[in-house]
This record gives sequence, C-alpha cells and structure tokens, in this order.
Amino acid sequence: MRFANWKYPEFEEGKLNQYNWVVQHKENLDLGARTDIGAFTYINARHGVTIEEYVQIGSHCSLYSVSTIDNKHGPVHLKRNSRIGSHSVIMPGVTVGENSRIGAFSFITTDIPDNVLAFGVPARVIRPLTPEERATDTTEE
Repeated sequence: MRFANWKYPEFEEGKLNQYNWVVQHKENLDLGARTDIGAFTYINARHGVTIEEYVQIGSHCSLYSVSTIDNKHGPVHLKRNSRIGSHSVIMPGVTVGENSRIGAFSFITTDIPDNVLAFGVPARVIRPLTPEERATDTTEE
C-alpha cells in the first residue's frame, strides 16, 4: 500500500524538488516507478544513475557517479527493491543488488550482491536476508 498513490516526481536541474531531494545531470538519471527517496538526498548522475522500481533511499543520502577527490567515475545502479539507510554514501561504479538492505550511515565503495544485509564504513555484507525481509509492497491501485 505504500506506493498506492505514487506519482513520478518533478525536478529541475540542481534544485530541490517537491520531496526536497536534488539531482545534478538529471538527463543521466533513470528513475523507476514506485521509488521513495528521502529529503535532502543528493544524486550526481554525471556518469549515470539507475534506480529501479520499489527502491527506497533514506534521507540525507548521497549517490555519486563521479568523485572529484580521487577522480573515480562510473554508473551507480540500485536494483529493484533495494533499500538504503539514511545518511549513507554510495560511490561511483557501485551496484546494490536486488532486495538488499544497506544500514544507515554506511559508506558503499564496492558492489553489494542481491538479497543481503550490509552496513559499515566501508560497507560489508553481514548476512543473507530471509524471504520475509526480501518482500516488497507491490500493491497498486
């Protein structure tokens, strides 16, 4: 039921949208349906960001497809039904697997496989998820 009244968000380049998150290089953002992105999240899609459907991103997260500190770049991919805890940072070239959960305040520098719980600085896989933890709300009206 969480996504029953979902509408595709409107956003302008580099400006907060109606949900108070911002995208740079919006032409390189592929945003799936029924996503939930928290307030004050920053998405730099210069080299591509794909967020599949049913993804949930907590508030104050940062997704970087480019890092000016170490000159790394590459697409970021959040697969279907993945969830990213608030205040987490995802670095260039990272894929977070389908159904996977990332704990709050995590720093994700490497790919996270499907169906796992991961957290930390840097983020590490902690354990596989149970079938109940992998469930998604696909109710549509």
